[in-house]
Amino acid sequence: MAADLEWKAAEIVAVLGWLLSPVITLFLPKILVCLGFHASKKLQELEIHIIPELEKTLRAVDQERMMQRGERVKTDLDALDKMAAMLRHALEDAEDIFDDAQEKIVLGCWHHICGAFAACRSSSSCVWIARVVQTKSAWILQWVRKIISWSRWLLRRPEDALPVITSESSSGWWLSCLCSSFDLFKKCASSLYSWLAHVFEAACFYRDWSYQVVGINKCQENASLFDILDIFLTAISREELKKRIQKVENTVSEVKKSQLLGVASNSTPDDIANKNRSRIKAANKHRSKIRIGSPCKVFGREKLRDDIMKKLREIPHGDTPSSSTSPCYSVIGIYGVSGSGKTTFAQYIRDYIKEECNEKLFDTIMCIHVSENFSVDDIFHEMLKDITKDRHSNISDREDLEDKLKESLSGKRFFFILDDLWVKNKNDPQLMELISPLNVGLKGSKILVTARTKEAAGVLCANELIEMPDLDEDQYMKMFMHYALSGKSIAVKELEQVGREIAKKLHRSPIAAVTVAGRLGANPNISFWKNVAKLDMLNDTMDALWWSYQPLNPDIRRCFQFCNIFPRRTKLRKDELVHLWIAQGFVKSRCATEDMEDVAEGYIQELLSCSFLQAEVDDYSEVEYFTIHDLLHDLLAKVAGSDCFRIENTRNHRGEGWKEEVPRDVRHLFVQNYDGELITKKILGLENLRTLIIDAVNGDTPVDEKVFESICKRLPKLRVLAVAFRETYYGIMEHKKFSVPKSIAQLKHLRYLAFRTDYSCSVTLPRALTKLHHIQLLDFYLAKMLEFPFADLVNLRHMFCWPNLKFPNLGRLISLQTLPCFTVSNEQGYEIRQLRDLNKLQGRLRIKGLQNANSKEEALEANLAAKERLTELCLVWGCDNDTRCSPEVEAEVLEGLCPPVGLQKLNIYGYRGSRYPDWMVGKQSGGPQGLRNLHLRGCSQLGPGPEFEAFPHLGVLQIWFCSWDSLPGNMEHLTLLKKLDIVGCENIRSLPTLPQSIKQLYLAFSNYELMKSCKTVGHPNWQKIEHIPRKQFR
Repeated sequence: MAADLEWKAAEIVAVLGWLLSPVITLFLPKILVCLGFHASKKLQELEIHIIPELEKTLRAVDQERMMQRGERVKTDLDALDKMAAMLRHALEDAEDIFDDAQEKIVLGCWHHICGAFAACRSSSSCVWIARVVQTKSAWILQWVRKIISWSRWLLRRPEDALPVITSESSSGWWLSCLCSSFDLFKKCASSLYSWLAHVFEAACFYRDWSYQVVGINKCQENASLFDILDIFLTAISREELKKRIQKVENTVSEVKKSQLLGVASNSTPDDIANKNRSRIKAANKHRSKIRIGSPCKVFGREKLRDDIMKKLREIPHGDTPSSSTSPCYSVIGIYGVSGSGKTTFAQYIRDYIKEECNEKLFDTIMCIHVSENFSVDDIFHEMLKDITKDRHSNISDREDLEDKLKESLSGKRFFFILDDLWVKNKNDPQLMELISPLNVGLKGSKILVTARTKEAAGVLCANELIEMPDLDEDQYMKMFMHYALSGKSIAVKELEQVGREIAKKLHRSPIAAVTVAGRLGANPNISFWKNVAKLDMLNDTMDALWWSYQPLNPDIRRCFQFCNIFPRRTKLRKDELVHLWIAQGFVKSRCATEDMEDVAEGYIQELLSCSFLQAEVDDYSEVEYFTIHDLLHDLLAKVAGSDCFRIENTRNHRGEGWKEEVPRDVRHLFVQNYDGELITKKILGLENLRTLIIDAVNGDTPVDEKVFESICKRLPKLRVLAVAFRETYYGIMEHKKFSVPKSIAQLKHLRYLAFRTDYSCSVTLPRALTKLHHIQLLDFYLAKMLEFPFADLVNLRHMFCWPNLKFPNLGRLISLQTLPCFTVSNEQGYEIRQLRDLNKLQGRLRIKGLQNANSKEEALEANLAAKERLTELCLVWGCDNDTRCSPEVEAEVLEGLCPPVGLQKLNIYGYRGSRYPDWMVGKQSGGPQGLRNLHLRGCSQLGPGPEFEAFPHLGVLQIWFCSWDSLPGNMEHLTLLKKLDIVGCENIRSLPTLPQSIKQLYLAFSNYELMKSCKTVGHPNWQKIEHIPRKQFR
């Protein structure tokens, strides 16, 4: 009873503090400003004036760097490059200042509370308050963090709906902060709910009145979270903050004084800020879902194609394997300068053979980009992927790789494209290793080599060398206008005339045509085109790329520059780019309601539209990815300077190691292979490093925990730390265990932490992980972790982890967008209602343990219909009969789990309900009406299957191990169905009339009579599948 009274008193103190906050907010900063440096005011000045001026000056410097490349002397260009680097680094320092300010507020609030309540120990009347603080310190700290993180958790009983505060006023913010604590108060004072329900309305009325009486405007334009910073800064920290802000300001002033810059704009700071916002808005105005189109269109290469095809058809007599003196393959070499279209043509030949050639020339086709620093192991993996559709990443030994490759190529006629070969010595050891497995193929196999030089193209052949020809003028003009005006319904005659003048300046460079045309297409105005035609800089290919690059939005330029951290021709995935850009703070949203991922996708769309990113789709995984042309990499290297650097230590990782030096001012670093000695000697001293990506970890060099700890201690400015970034896991840990050190908490700017390993490795996370207040993404792939008790990481947006990970109280993470799996249980913190407010979830979601949901009301609390960005949903009932509900209850639960309308794929496993829900059989509106893929597995309901009237767009239907005695009777109405699987269905003996649209049938391990009748000519079941072109029986 005494403890209850103590907590009730504490609650009253908290509410009184909230009620009096308008007075404190008004007068305390006024008192502090009289004492000297006004931190909050200076931070607002940094945000509103200094940073926009910095960005404007950086644009001016970049403009001068572009426009004067051909006219200025090298010393001037070097000075401009140095100024650009100074401004970029100053912008990064400003971003770090804001991070540190928020950290000061979090820690300041905590120490302020502890200090105030510690004084209570000297007072007998207040000793109970000190005792509360002492016993509940962790809880109070969590409360402070939730306040600073603008949490919107409001007081509610478990059965209540969540109220939402949308006001952005200062009073709304304080109200949200107060209410965020009530979920935690629930554990200490059960009577708080009924008490607060009576006083809540009166308290809000009083607080509004207090604002009016004191004379505070709740919606002051200059109101800021940083207004309370002055309370917590010591004299030393104030001076340090002042110096850091002054340094940024001085950098801008120093650069603006340079005589190398043109006439500066007279725009006011407000004009600059507004211009930035409008430019960002314009960049995203046309944003839509990114769609990958057909391969790059090829112009004027028909004659060259026919010549190459003629050579590919030349097959020596006999199909015997090659001997030691006569290889099974012949080689054709194509060479030309970078940007001449070699890679595009090689891919064109590959696609032509696969899709348009009527004859089967080869048993298998491999297309591999080699690059200057290539890895034989990586190329072998990619070759296996092209041959077997499996990269065989589990094979790490070179001899085993060779044996597997020989086995896959043995007795086959192959076509092997080696794109962008740099090796010029035919006796190069790596080249010999690369071609050694090829001699097991059949005679008539071919290798097509592309290279920048004649020497490299001829390293494998002496005679069949072809120089990449220029396009003729008409074909070049046709290509240029295609990229400039394709799909635009405008008068083109006058534009074509001006376009021909511009195209002549480009000297028939394909990459220049594509990028310049993309920029012209964004502004199909005749005056603009005429001005462009006067530019002499278009006569040089690299200068033309500079011109195309310069109009990009500044934020998009920063994102694109970051891409230079990756090796050339790296396959960049959209989600990876988006997450990395956001983690670095490159993506700017216009308002709090605009999702940064959406803005970043708009950036990608912009880069695609001007051909700075080339979009492709993996032939086997169907995953979309992007590549960057080599000349654009050269451009980015000039623009970004030493900010981005990569250590490509593949060739020497078994020998001497990497011997070059890393620039001391590097900000973003990519390391191709983990090397503990390299990290210790060359990386730990890079104190300004903001990105460290270690691409691969090989079995002979496992990650050392001490090295990882040193990274955390020595590189405090890291925002991105990724180990084993690539999806190849060569024994990342020697003992299959890894403990993330407590020093991870020292990376206070960290947003992106990836430590990717497979299920054979167990990873232990320290409690200190909760101090990573800014963390947005955690990626542990399949690493085993028993529990993830870090639900107070309120900024977490993406979580990639082992499917069986226990994740209590995840309902607090309302910013979460990626969650692979959630397991429902009867334990506190694992209820299905934890999903209620996670309405930003997108992509794929798997919900397990649904046998522990006990009613339709509980299922409705998951609020799945509101998760509009989910595209794939998997609902799983476990096989534990002791905890299962009745079939009637399971039916009600599934009824309450109605998915969002836009869902594309639905999997239901282990369902034993008495019926199928109304949203599934078309008896109610709503539900996933656009569903394309439905997979039902282990559904034990007896009788016929449900009639899927609600899914008219269904393209794939998979029925595995279900107890139905027949398929739905209305299947012929599923007119878009392409694929039907029936596996392990022992009770189905006959088929209904199937739609004519089906192209593929898979029937396996099912009723013997059904299987036999479907293969018996003339049987009714055989007749119902006779029209299906691809049938597979097992």
